[in-house]
Amino acid sequence: MTLDRYGEHGLDPDEGDVESTELVVEDDVLVKAFALGPGAELSAHEHADSTNVFHVLEGVVTVVQGDTEEEIGAPGVVLHERGVAHGARNDTDEVVVFTASLCPLPS
Repeated sequence: MTLDRYGEHGLDPDEGDVESTELVVEDDVLVKAFALGPGAELSAHEHADSTNVFHVLEGVVTVVQGDTEEEIGAPGVVLHERGVAHGARNDTDEVVVFTASLCPLPS
């Protein structure tokens, strides 16, 4: 058995595709891994009652937060405050991978 929850999930999206998997689901936190193929986008959305944190694990992802966009390379951490619209886009030719941690879980 391994303690690593990321390594057991094979995320390998094609161009334009987004793949995701839940790594941790507990009463007070959700951690999902997202893999974006070249040209893929995770549409902007918000969590009114939860803080969301992206941890960039592989590649360079364009993070959208409100009206702001910024390229964040691995390793990188991005905080999305409660109620702030956020999303991600892969403007590169390589797959990008990041986790999104949501706490507390929306009710």
